[in-house]
Amino acid sequence: MALRKVKTTKQGANAGYRIGIDVGGTFTDLVLVRPDRTIHLDKTATTLKDQSVGVLTGLRRLAKHEGLSLKVLLERTERIVHGTTTADNTMIQMNGAVTGLITSDGHRDEIELRRGFKEDIWDPSAPPPPAIAPRRRRIGVPERLDFEGKVVEKLDEDAVRAAMRRLKLQKIKSLAVVFLFSFINPKHERRVREIAKKELPGVDVSLSCEVMPRAPEFERTSTTLVNAFVGPKIKKYLGKLEASLRKNGYRKDLLLIQSNGGLMTASYVADKAVTVLGSGPAGGVIGACKVAADAKVRDFISVDMGGTSYDVCLVRGGKPEVTSSWNWHHRYLIGLPMVDVQSVGAGGGSIASVVEGALHVGPQSAGAQPGPICYGRGGTQPTVTDANLALGYLDPGYFYGGELELDVDSVTRAIDEQIRRPLGLRTVEEAAHGIFRMVNASMANAIRRVSAQRGVDPRDMPLVAFGGNGAVHAGMQAAELGIGSVIIPKSAPTFSALGLLLTDPTVHETRAYITSADQADLDRISKLYADMERTATRSLKRAGFAPKEIEHTRIAHLCYPGQTFDVPIPVPGRGAFTRRDRDGLIEAFHRTHEELHTYASRDQVPILRAVGLEATAHTAKPEIPRIPASSRPASVARKGRRRAYFDGKWHPTPVYDGELLRARQTVQGPAIIEEPLTTVVIYPGQKARLDTLGNYHLTL
Repeated sequence: MALRKVKTTKQGANAGYRIGIDVGGTFTDLVLVRPDRTIHLDKTATTLKDQSVGVLTGLRRLAKHEGLSLKVLLERTERIVHGTTTADNTMIQMNGAVTGLITSDGHRDEIELRRGFKEDIWDPSAPPPPAIAPRRRRIGVPERLDFEGKVVEKLDEDAVRAAMRRLKLQKIKSLAVVFLFSFINPKHERRVREIAKKELPGVDVSLSCEVMPRAPEFERTSTTLVNAFVGPKIKKYLGKLEASLRKNGYRKDLLLIQSNGGLMTASYVADKAVTVLGSGPAGGVIGACKVAADAKVRDFISVDMGGTSYDVCLVRGGKPEVTSSWNWHHRYLIGLPMVDVQSVGAGGGSIASVVEGALHVGPQSAGAQPGPICYGRGGTQPTVTDANLALGYLDPGYFYGGELELDVDSVTRAIDEQIRRPLGLRTVEEAAHGIFRMVNASMANAIRRVSAQRGVDPRDMPLVAFGGNGAVHAGMQAAELGIGSVIIPKSAPTFSALGLLLTDPTVHETRAYITSADQADLDRISKLYADMERTATRSLKRAGFAPKEIEHTRIAHLCYPGQTFDVPIPVPGRGAFTRRDRDGLIEAFHRTHEELHTYASRDQVPILRAVGLEATAHTAKPEIPRIPASSRPASVARKGRRRAYFDGKWHPTPVYDGELLRARQTVQGPAIIEEPLTTVVIYPGQKARLDTLGNYHLTL
C-alpha cells in the first residue's frame, strides 16, 4: 500500500530508512520513508496483550515489501519513532503494578480528598476512581519542609524503614514518594529512594520531585502515583521491544512520542512513564498541522477516527494547545504538559446495540480481536464498520488493499436480528443508516463541545480529517456542523504514524518558585532558567542530538491570587532575566487571561508559581511526495459503480481509484474514492479536489 512513488529531493548517500509506528486500539499503523523520500504505508492488527508482537509483525511486512530481510531493513534504518498505548491500556484495565505511597505524615488521604475535584463537577454522585494505592498501602512518615524548602522536621528514617517493611509484606512492585514542598528541596525524597534500595530491592521508585517538581499537592500526588502505577509495564514493554529491535539489527535509540507532542528516547520515557499517557493522538495532530500549513491554514479542527476512538483537537495559530492543568486521563489528574486532545468512544469498531428500545453506538469497541463482524474473525455484534459496509460505502472485495475480503451476509443477518427487528424498522439499510447517523452525532457533539469550550464557531474553521475511518464520515460531519471545507490526506489511515516522523525530540523542565510576580528575584529566575537549559541540553545530548540543533523556549506559570490553576506564558529572550522581562511577563499574563477567560484584573498582581523550559532538537523531516497535476477529467480514474445509500435511498454511485487520480482533478458527489487503506465518501452536493501534496479538499 504505497503512496505514488514520486521522487523528490535526495537525501545524502548514506541516508537510511525512517519508520513511524503508531499502535492504536485496533490497528498498528506504519509509515516507511525510503532514502529517496518516497513513502510506503501499511497496517497490521494490534496485539493488545503484547504490543511488541504486532510491531514486529508490521516491521516484517515493511521488510517484505522492500524485498529485504528484517535484519537488513533495520540495519539500514536511521530512525524509528513509536507511539504506544501501553500506559493508557494499563489505566483502562487498571492492571498496573501493585503500588505503595509514602508521604508526609497527615497527608496520606490527599489522593482521595482530591481538593474536592471531580472530572464531572455537575455529578455529585459520581463514585471515586479505582484506587491505585488503597489506604492500607498509603503511609505517612514524620518529616516537614516549609514553603522555602527549609527543614522544619527532619526525616524520620526509622519510620521510613518501618513503612517499607509494611509495604513489602503487601508485595508492592512500585513505590511513589510525595512530600510537602519537595519540589523546592528534594533532599528528603531522595533519601527515601536510597533507603528503598536496601529495604525494597527491585521495586521501582517514583519521586514527585522528579515526576512533577511543582505545586499543587493533589496534582503532584496524582501524577506521581500514575507514573508509579504504569512505569513497570512501560519499562518491561520498552525493554522487550528494544531487545527485539537490537536482535534484528537496529542500532539506534528508539524514540517515543510524549503527551506534550515531542519525542524522547525509550530510556528517558522508561523513567518518566507518565509522559506517554494520552500521547497516542499527538502524532496525528502534529501531522495535521503540517498538512494545514501547506494549505496556508493556521486555524482548524483536527479529527482522528480510528477503530476505537474519535480524537478532536482545536488548533489555532498553526500549533495545538499544550496544557498542564485539568488534564484528566482515566479519572486521574495529570499535571504535566499535554496536547489538548478530547476523545470519545466512537470509531469503526464501536459496537451498536439496542437497549430498552433505544439504539446505542459505542463507547464499547470490538477492537482488533474479534473486530467487526465483516472481518470474519469471530465478531458477533454489529459495529460502525459493518454499518458502512451494509450502506455500500465499503467494497467487500477491496478492503485493506484487497488483502481482506469482507463478509456481507453475516453483517446483514446481524444488523437484521440485533438492530432492525428490536427497533421495528422496515429494512436493514434503515437500521445501518441509524448506526451511521448515531455515531456521526456523537462525533459532531465532540466537535461542538471542544469548540464551545474555546469560544469558537466550528463553521468558521476547516476540518482536517484522518484515521482509517475519518474519510468515510468527514463529509457528513461537515454537513451537520455547517463546516464548508474538509482536508483529507491520502495518508489519512496511517496519519498518526506519519506525524511521528514530522515532530522533534523535546524535553520539558520545570522549577517551582512561588512569589508575587512583581517581587520575583531576577537573579534567582535567571539561575533557574540556566539550570533547566543545562539539564535539558544534557538529556538531548545523551539522546544523540548536537547542541547546535537545540532550541530553548522559556515559560512562566502565573495565576491571580486565589486561583487554582495557572496559565503558562512564553518568556522571550535568552540570558539574564531582567526587570523589563518581568514587567512584560505580567502584562502578557493579563492579556492572555483576558483572551482565555474574557476578563483581566489588572489591579491585581499575579502570583508566579513556576518557571519552565521547553528544549527542542530540530531535525530533518521527510518530504511528502508530490502528485503530478493533470488537466484531464477525473473520469479517467473511474473504476466502476456500486449502490450506496444516500438521503434515504440507494444511488448508483461512481467509484474512483485514488491511486490513478491526479492533482487538480475534481470528483463530484455522490461518489466514492478508494485508496489502498481507506475510503473517501463524497456525499451529494459535495465535491473533492486533489492537490499536489496528496490531500483531498472537500467542499460543500
